[in-house]
Amino acid sequence: MSHCHNCNIKIEMPEGARRIVLVGNPNAGKSVFFNYLTGMYVDVSNYPGTTLEISHGRYQGDVIIDTPGVYGISSFNDEERVARDVILSADVVINVVNAVYLERDLFLTQQIIDTGVPVIVALNMTDEAARQGIEIDVPLLGQLLGVPVIPTVAVKKQGLEEVKQNIWQARRGHSDPALQQDLDELVNRVGSRGEALLILEGDAAVAARHGLPPINRREEIYLGRRQRVNRLVHHVVKEISKTAAFSNTLSSLMIKPLTGIPILLLALYAMYQAIGVFVAGTVVGITEETVMVGMYEPAVRSLVGKFISESSTLGTILIGEFGLLTMTFTYVLGLLMPLVVGFYFFLSLFEDSGYLPRLATLVDRVLTGIGLNGRAVIPLILGLGCVTMATITTRLLGSERERRIAIFLLGLAIPCSAQLGVIAGMLAGVGAEFAALYSLVILAVLVVVGTVMNSLLAGRSSDLLIDLPPLRLPRIDNVLTKTAIKSYQFLKEAFPLFALGALLISIFQVTGLLALLQNALAPLTVGWLGLPKEAATAFIMGVVRRDFGAAGLADMTLTPIQTVVALITITLFVPCIASILVIFKERTKQEAALMWLSTWVIAFLIGGVVARLSSLLGTANPTQVLTVAATVLGLSVLLIIVVRLLIKQGPYGKTPSKEAS
Repeated sequence: MSHCHNCNIKIEMPEGARRIVLVGNPNAGKSVFFNYLTGMYVDVSNYPGTTLEISHGRYQGDVIIDTPGVYGISSFNDEERVARDVILSADVVINVVNAVYLERDLFLTQQIIDTGVPVIVALNMTDEAARQGIEIDVPLLGQLLGVPVIPTVAVKKQGLEEVKQNIWQARRGHSDPALQQDLDELVNRVGSRGEALLILEGDAAVAARHGLPPINRREEIYLGRRQRVNRLVHHVVKEISKTAAFSNTLSSLMIKPLTGIPILLLALYAMYQAIGVFVAGTVVGITEETVMVGMYEPAVRSLVGKFISESSTLGTILIGEFGLLTMTFTYVLGLLMPLVVGFYFFLSLFEDSGYLPRLATLVDRVLTGIGLNGRAVIPLILGLGCVTMATITTRLLGSERERRIAIFLLGLAIPCSAQLGVIAGMLAGVGAEFAALYSLVILAVLVVVGTVMNSLLAGRSSDLLIDLPPLRLPRIDNVLTKTAIKSYQFLKEAFPLFALGALLISIFQVTGLLALLQNALAPLTVGWLGLPKEAATAFIMGVVRRDFGAAGLADMTLTPIQTVVALITITLFVPCIASILVIFKERTKQEAALMWLSTWVIAFLIGGVVARLSSLLGTANPTQVLTVAATVLGLSVLLIIVVRLLIKQGPYGKTPSKEAS
């Protein structure tokens, strides 16, 4: 077997255990195979020198290792370097191939075969291929590749048992005869066919291990491999239907700006009507007002009041206005939980249907203007679920520069699901023109800050390379499972933090610190933002959790413009404790501290500017509100133009950085 000289990931290997490695293109379905073969016995390790996490588990005394989704193995990026090293150390490779994109996926298959590692191919998503009118001659495919090929539908568990039973039937496949001859000559010098291949392909890192210069024949070998795969696909694939399927037509419409933007707006409108109107109005009206405030809180106060006076210090902490047993449960279960479930339901629909990658393709050109590419839409949308989780997923972006921009924008201008639900509910009650003003201000801040960072930071956004999985009707069981899991994770995380926030606010209340802080912040909240001084309580609560602060605003009596100003400020306000900790983990302490303090300044600055403009221009009718919105838009455009003019002749923003290019 060929073995890697530098595969130094720390995996505990039982004596005599063999390495089974799962490999495939992004979104090929490897995770389903991995979970099926390993069950619950899974461990995760960081690959040395990278931020990539490698999952591995036990299978009948052997070890299964999952690799990042890649299109090839080389030294192009961390994902390919990790996949390369793990594959070269494998005893068997299970290559998961997407049957819909056979011509693309088989390039990686042939490259793995060329390394000389025994391979078994799981031809996945054959049901999707059939729906698109694609018929594949599976026995002929196996014969031409020289390895076992097993058709599967992983999400339905079809074919998985057959793959399991045939793992050790894996064998070395067929390579191009001319390439085979070159490999045989070089393998005697390096001792490994896989590393001989990569040296021929110009992999400098592998060549350096053997003290050899890389033989730069990559273009020649890649071209020959592509031609070989094209011939193979021509023999084994038959398209039954020549007419494009409806899903293909719809997929094409989703990624074209002229049709994709209206589709996106329609999806967002449906989401707003469902969450902002129905859930926030009808469902929350039942869960919060009727169940929690009308039934639960009186029952708890009555029960606890038998033992502890509500006016006592302990009574205030437990069942008072900000009580652990009253406000915490009412906010989390009555107000936030229905909104979170509604949001995660829609997010799961978008994920399961394959719409998210198409959205990334649609917005790629727009995000390039703020130093990102279309792939960044994934953490940005995930941030609408949980900013903490989304901050971690910025690791999928192509450079440190992009991660830096994305993390700051997530912490500043992207409200999490629970906060977004409260915001949608509050905006639903103030009118469409005020909702439009709020949306425009937040979008303007995101664009202006992103543009400034893009101009100041050296480098440029990397090119978008993303897989478009088949567009399909969401499976209701998958959607409900994802919704339930993510909602439970929210509940598990939110309860302790909400309890901590309620405890702190109650202690502040009984000690008089709350009134002191409200008075101390009055110049900001009352004088600058034009809000009641009690709004300071919501901002204090927002440090614990953003949605906690937003929920505090929901209980206040505010005018429509006060509602908008308060929501703008609390949206741009500091991220929650969990997000702050992750930011400090992902960035340096100095950089994370600068990001954190900047959100304070930007939040109160923008909130105050909107309040001053509204006072100056008026908000008595929709026309005046739209005038305020137009003024904000004009000021944003002017600021972007000024920034670009000031920096145009400077040292930033024009020379691609090493990591970004």
